[in-house]
Order: sequence, then structure tokens, then C-alpha cells
Amino acid sequence: MGYFKKAKVGDKVYGLVFGKGKIVDVLPDSHYTIMVEFDNGYQVPYTEEGVPGWGKFKKQTLFYRSDVDLSKADFSPVDKILSPKKIIRLREKNQLQVRLPSGLWTNVKKADPDYVEQLLEDEKYHLFRKKP
Repeated sequence: MGYFKKAKVGDKVYGLVFGKGKIVDVLPDSHYTIMVEFDNGYQVPYTEEGVPGWGKFKKQTLFYRSDVDLSKADFSPVDKILSPKKIIRLREKNQLQVRLPSGLWTNVKKADPDYVEQLLEDEKYHLFRKKP
């Protein structure tokens, strides 16, 4: 029995990647059973277990908003902006974190590679930091 077995259109959810959203469609006879629209306009399909239909995620990243306690989540601002050279070095050592659109910090290997590459191409170095 999946986490979103009894999901309904309009249920409020929180995704670790995109933040607040709501369920806009329920697809019971599909691998991806719900479609979520986030506050930033993105629509992402999710399995009954809360695993998204994009990226390299193998674990649940979507939860009902009432079940989420963000008091221990890391939303802190970056202390210092890293140079491109330092970002490459930390990435090779698996010590690099990236800030997701939701504001959470995560290991760069867990983030969508296209998202990370776009940030680097756009020179948004303030969205990277060394793992604390």
C-alpha cells in the first residue's frame, strides 16, 4: 500500500525539490498515479510511493504538507561564493551541495544533472556550497 493510495485532487503536498504544491490529477491505472503542480508552475508525475518521474530519485521526495516538519531542514544562506575551480574540485571529492528550487540544500549527485549544469552555465555559483 503506497503513501498516496488515497490521494485526491486538491490535496496539499510538499516536494523536497520544488517545495509547496497540490495534486492536480489522479491517475489510478498508471505507473505514475498522481500529477502535482508546484507553486513555481512545474507539473511533475509521481508514483504512489511519492517517487518523481524525473531525475535519478529512487526514494520518496513528495509528502503531504501536514506530515512535513521543516524545523530541522537546512535553508541557510551560503556563507561564501565558491569559484568555478573550487566547485569542480568539491564535485570530484563528493563534497559539493546545491540549493534546490525549494530552498533545501542537497548533495549535487542527488540533484538533476541538467539543473546543475544549467546553474553552472548561467554562472549561478551562489547556489553551490561545500558540505558542512
